[in-house]
Amino acid sequence: MSGVGVGVIGAGVISDTYLANMTSFPDLRVLRVADLVVEQAEAQAAKYGVPAAGSVAELLADPDIDIVVNLTIPVAHAPVSTMALEAGKHVWQEKPLALDRPSARALLDRARASGLRVACAPDTVLGAGLQTARRAIDSGRIGEPLMGLALFQSPGPESWHPNPEFLFQDGAGPLFDIGPYYVTELVQVFGPVRRVTAAGGRARDTRVIGSGPKAGTSFPVTVPTAVSALVEFERGGSAQLLLSFDSALSRAGMVEVTGVGGTAVVPDPNRFDGPTTLLVLGNPEPEVLEPQGHNATRGIGVVELARAIRAGTVERAGGELAYHVLDIMMSIDESLTRRVSVDVDSTVKVPPPLPIDWDPYERTVD
Repeated sequence: MSGVGVGVIGAGVISDTYLANMTSFPDLRVLRVADLVVEQAEAQAAKYGVPAAGSVAELLADPDIDIVVNLTIPVAHAPVSTMALEAGKHVWQEKPLALDRPSARALLDRARASGLRVACAPDTVLGAGLQTARRAIDSGRIGEPLMGLALFQSPGPESWHPNPEFLFQDGAGPLFDIGPYYVTELVQVFGPVRRVTAAGGRARDTRVIGSGPKAGTSFPVTVPTAVSALVEFERGGSAQLLLSFDSALSRAGMVEVTGVGGTAVVPDPNRFDGPTTLLVLGNPEPEVLEPQGHNATRGIGVVELARAIRAGTVERAGGELAYHVLDIMMSIDESLTRRVSVDVDSTVKVPPPLPIDWDPYERTVD
């Protein structure tokens, strides 16, 4: 059989989307699902036609698995991915890369020393919507980017998520759960970040689960649930980042980039589609750019990683990009706590856009 062998660790809510999509990509062979609750892994495997399910140890021992897709909760990201590297597997994992800089750096150093790859969500930046926006901005349609606005606000996910507790603990909150989508897109457009200045807090110390078998159960909140940050970039320019789980008004996907010659209204960075609207100085009519390219969604980062491994090229959602995004978010959290501006020590080379004819549904690897 052709395709790169994939094993999924973590059979929670997000695994539905990953499994539904990855089993449709010809360059991937999803061979196993594993979870601490083996029955849950077995149920997901049966639902999506995956041939095997069981424990994490069984998955890591499978010689046909080349890439481990780590969909565990944030606190387990670095430990599980380290286990995968020790077993000789490449890694794709959900964001964030780790809960702290040392763990994230150790993970990437181990991968490099072993000749293995670590790539990380979000892969929304590889979607047709954001790729179309990126090409337009890179080609100078609005001139050199000067200012940005990125905004997400909602009452919080506890009303619909059946197990929301982890989203209000270390490694989550709006900054670390939603922030990677918005911060990654800002880095794609403006380049690496040099300094951040932040403020914020949390509206309530407890939340109540609103759906599922635990509905009505109260749980503690230990992280900021509203964050505002001024983000300054290495090559000039700045952006305002606003993220909240405390708002009765729900607004998501607001990203605006203003350059010397106009403004681009960019698609929702938590989606893979959506138009880009260009408002160019001197042109009274806005120009709407429909997404150009594939129409695939979550999981395309795994395809892009698999193809990069086989071709010996650099993956676009690589670990160094994820580390820089983590470093930015950690710096925002530190700025919020210490009430000072914080320099971001890391940097990254922003990968080029995908070719416009890149297609995850095309078979390209044996």
